[in-house]
Amino acid sequence: MLKQPFAQRASVEGVAIYLGQQLDLRRFSHDTVLATAPLTVTAGVEGIAVLFRYGVVVLFGMQPVEVVRFTTDIGELVSEPFDEPEQESFEIRFNPDKPEGIDQGRIRLRTSSLQGLLIVADVLAKSTVLAHYEVELREHFDRIEPLARSLQAGRIGTPRGKSLLRHIGENLMIEARMTGRIEVSEKPEQIWDYPEFERLYLRMEDEFELVERHAAIDRKLGLISKTAQTLLDLLHNSRSLRVEWYIVILIVMEIVISIGEKIF
Repeated sequence: MLKQPFAQRASVEGVAIYLGQQLDLRRFSHDTVLATAPLTVTAGVEGIAVLFRYGVVVLFGMQPVEVVRFTTDIGELVSEPFDEPEQESFEIRFNPDKPEGIDQGRIRLRTSSLQGLLIVADVLAKSTVLAHYEVELREHFDRIEPLARSLQAGRIGTPRGKSLLRHIGENLMIEARMTGRIEVSEKPEQIWDYPEFERLYLRMEDEFELVERHAAIDRKLGLISKTAQTLLDLLHNSRSLRVEWYIVILIVMEIVISIGEKIF
């Protein structure tokens, strides 16, 4: 394992890209593997790529043309790729005389150890996923808001059952992906093997507000699901009431016809 990939550099730039819903790493092969959890390989002239199964790649020390080439090469491994992938650029500065953390928007590490870079990659990958779903949920709110306003005005409106079910299904899928695949609230495996990096992770987790953003997304998911479920229940009740009226009308018509037959 390469312990200090950028030992001769004072800083390194990188980018985290959320390519799609999943990366099939079983089909990925590479000559130089630096770590397996998460999969970390050399890339470009002197860069490093960290690949996460939930669809994010974090690239360190690569030129823009190398980034494009690498993401294009692994494109066939991406399930449900996004038309406009979410990405976050960053800069890391190495300074053995200062504590690790965030300084004026830049990430500061004491050394360029691979373990430290993997901690950074884990936080940035999760932050990129959260940014993606924050945008997606804003779009969901835009679609669900008119329906909520119709409830506020005392009318059900004309929502379609399939549309409401789609809202509920999409929310469940987002929740399943964030909890099952991405595990935003879980600490990276490196901390268990290298506990000295736990402070770095906690500082970055706090700086990027992973816990708070995850909680905010959960609240939004709950609100959207509750609104859609309420409208779906009202729609079912409305249809049930309509059917009951149809039955009443049919019974009345049958009674009228029976009385008419007796009279005439």
